[in-house]
Amino acid sequence: MAVIALASASGSPGVTTTALGLSLLWPRPVLFVEADPTGGSALLAGYFRGTREYEAGLIELALTSSSIRDGLAEVSQRIDGTQVSFVAGTRSHTQAPALRDLWLPLSNELSDLESTGQDVIVDAGRLGLVGSPEPLLAQADLTLVVTRTSLPALSAARSWVYSVQRGTFEWRQTGVLVVGDGQPYGARETGRVLNSPVVTSLPDDPESAAVFSRGAQPSKHFETGPLVRGLRAAIASIHSTVSRNRSELLEGARS
Repeated sequence: MAVIALASASGSPGVTTTALGLSLLWPRPVLFVEADPTGGSALLAGYFRGTREYEAGLIELALTSSSIRDGLAEVSQRIDGTQVSFVAGTRSHTQAPALRDLWLPLSNELSDLESTGQDVIVDAGRLGLVGSPEPLLAQADLTLVVTRTSLPALSAARSWVYSVQRGTFEWRQTGVLVVGDGQPYGARETGRVLNSPVVTSLPDDPESAAVFSRGAQPSKHFETGPLVRGLRAAIASIHSTVSRNRSELLEGARS
């Protein structure tokens, strides 16, 4: 595996919830990076319900006098009882422009983490905002545009996907992650509308999503519920997509 980035084109389709859910169920050690430029750590305020204080994050990493590698180790924090470490995002959207010169060296360092047995999942938030982590999206092994299937959501997603296809943004590999498959359109229809592969889809399961988004108490059947099952299937699909893309690149380089 390697670096997986998630972003949305509009609204609140569940990028942070999906990214955190994937991280907590990931089969290998993983680093969760809160790179959403809107500010305010959704992880600390949501999943931890404000019980965990901000210690350090991307701003401290941008200001460190150490190397990015050493600084990354210093600002990363563990989620107890899991294989997940995280880097907290900015406290305010006004801090986002200060990260402009951090994104490229950070993206290079994140790519190197695979050699240590650690994967990376990036929550890039909404596309097009000031301070958007474009280098993280460009250098990720797979960048997923997260969308619901309403007409407004698909219209916004199509604009961004088409821009990528026209070469406006040089992302290595792009795919779509659908939240709320069949509400009202299915993954197959979504793929046709966006002219982009739907890598995976997740059910709309608000009760289970609240466990990740606001630290709600898991229900008795949470582990076997539709969202967790969907996340596990999504992880398998993501892994397969990245492996296939790498094999095709390797074959292309040999020919």
